[in-house]
Amino acid sequence: MCGFAGFVITARVADPLATARLMGERIAHRGPDDAQYYADSRVALAFRRLSIIDLEGGRQPLANEDGSCVLVFNGEVYNYRQLRTELTRRGHRFATESDSEVVLHGYEEYGRGILDRLRGMFAFVIWDKRTNTLFGARDIFGIKPLYMYDGGGEFLFASEVKAFLDHPGFATSVRCERLADYLSYSYLPDEETLFEGVRKVLPAHWFTWCDGRFDAGCYYELAYRPDRSLSEGEWAERIQAVLDDSVAAHLVADVEVGAFLSSGVDSSYLVQRAAAAGSRLRTFSVGYEDERYSELAQAQWLAGQLGVDNRAALVSAEQFFDATADIQYFMDEPLPNPSENPLYFLAQDAARFVKVVVSGEGADELFGGYPNYQQECCTAAYERRVAGPMRALLGRTAGALPAFRGRNFLVRGSQQPWQRNSRADYVFGPQERLRFLSGDVRRAADASPGPQEASRRYFDEAAGCDPVTQLQYADMKTWLPYDILLKADRMSMAHSLELRVPYLDREVLELALTLPVGQRVSSDRSKIALRAAAGQVLPRQVASREKLGFPSPLASWLREDAYYERVREAFGSFAAREFFTPAELMRLLDEHRAGAQTGVSHMQRIWSFYSFILWHDQFFGASKRARRRG
Repeated sequence: MCGFAGFVITARVADPLATARLMGERIAHRGPDDAQYYADSRVALAFRRLSIIDLEGGRQPLANEDGSCVLVFNGEVYNYRQLRTELTRRGHRFATESDSEVVLHGYEEYGRGILDRLRGMFAFVIWDKRTNTLFGARDIFGIKPLYMYDGGGEFLFASEVKAFLDHPGFATSVRCERLADYLSYSYLPDEETLFEGVRKVLPAHWFTWCDGRFDAGCYYELAYRPDRSLSEGEWAERIQAVLDDSVAAHLVADVEVGAFLSSGVDSSYLVQRAAAAGSRLRTFSVGYEDERYSELAQAQWLAGQLGVDNRAALVSAEQFFDATADIQYFMDEPLPNPSENPLYFLAQDAARFVKVVVSGEGADELFGGYPNYQQECCTAAYERRVAGPMRALLGRTAGALPAFRGRNFLVRGSQQPWQRNSRADYVFGPQERLRFLSGDVRRAADASPGPQEASRRYFDEAAGCDPVTQLQYADMKTWLPYDILLKADRMSMAHSLELRVPYLDREVLELALTLPVGQRVSSDRSKIALRAAAGQVLPRQVASREKLGFPSPLASWLREDAYYERVREAFGSFAAREFFTPAELMRLLDEHRAGAQTGVSHMQRIWSFYSFILWHDQFFGASKRARRRG
């Protein structure tokens, strides 16, 4: 696990190696064990290493035998030994025992075709001096990050956006026309970021840059192909077999591997399978000092049942708020998901003892774990019973009435799947969000498509699937990489900890894509086949426990004077006045504070504004993190 940065050399850069060094130092948290730099007449590269495999060798930037190709690579390739054997037979000579060298020689042998052979999590860039081409790619899930900046005649790339801050040609501002979409989703559901000129390399995509010409494409497409011939028990056996193989691959390391353990089925099942295979994992859990919001008791009980060591971290309100500015800095893109804060402290605690952990991200998206999948099952049943014109009439009527029980169900039943399931109303609806934006930002937002339109393309791509599968497909393309995996990568790497995700394995995915919707979710059950597999080896109450989503006391804390005042001060800041309407922000905050009596909660909305303001201060304001080097 590492971090890298690089750029095409232009006249703005007086000393390419010195600039590369500064960019590398900016992301030293991704790789504190080693630092190496490279520059020729065209390209400069920086690499920071967290040593996991081939501790003595495997240094990067890494060149092939004749020096014609140079690689920077972040991640792990779990089938690298098989690929190494194959490449050796084809005449390639290896200088290290690292998985990264396999990628380099694989590119020599197969070109872009190497991407079809890789099983792992990765982002990499290869400088091919034979053709003056930069070739880069990202894993199929988007586990490992890769950003590009293409502006003002400069081309930069890095594991984290903050590495660009030390390049003299990096000139950016907030992409104001997308701020409204951030308020709806909490992220941007496509390749753009809130930095003008900065784009993400999309999951399962490659790119090339050659003499100013940029090209990109997709090398892997999700293709659901349900197999309805198997019983629940047979599916459970298949899931257990493929997960055992994935867990074994994800435990390969030359350092100790630990595991995150919550009270839920996903992490519990991973830990049980690792323990059953003979691995003596240390496990790590996190909770709040307020026991009403803590899952620690259940996690520690399960650790005892499985016979694994468990260490627990407790997070106080003061710690939570004190860390939030740093968290938004490490996040690169503003993300107002309160669960990132305890994850930050969980990773901090684990990093004191291990360099690698396995974690349960991805099981919900692959196997049908979210409540909105169950909700869609109910809506689909309603659509089968009630004709379209009647649903449309009932939806219009319900939408015009004050709130009543069942109102949302009737409205949803009158909408298309992409309208009701795009997560576009996760925080703010399309019209509601506009009143919180300042004049210039509101005008920019008015000129852009609505947030549902940004997601519609994913539902169209899965048009031949049932509505639940369409929703899962959209989540795999948006929610998973831009929320779940973003915070998993950043919060772990903030503490130089490698986080591996065995559910997000190519072989596990291929099995999940054949799972019929009835083995994934129903109106009253989630992760049906996965829970059946887990139920064979875990206590029943663990295998059947419903998803909690890491409950947070943040709503309560925002009503306390100390934390209310912190947010109130931010809502009067320069950034608040530049991008938002402070009076509307204060109304939200005061309504929330009074909510202890009225029952009104604006926690997620308040946190969306607060997170953005702190993020803006880190990258554009008075607290811009020039001191974050080394």
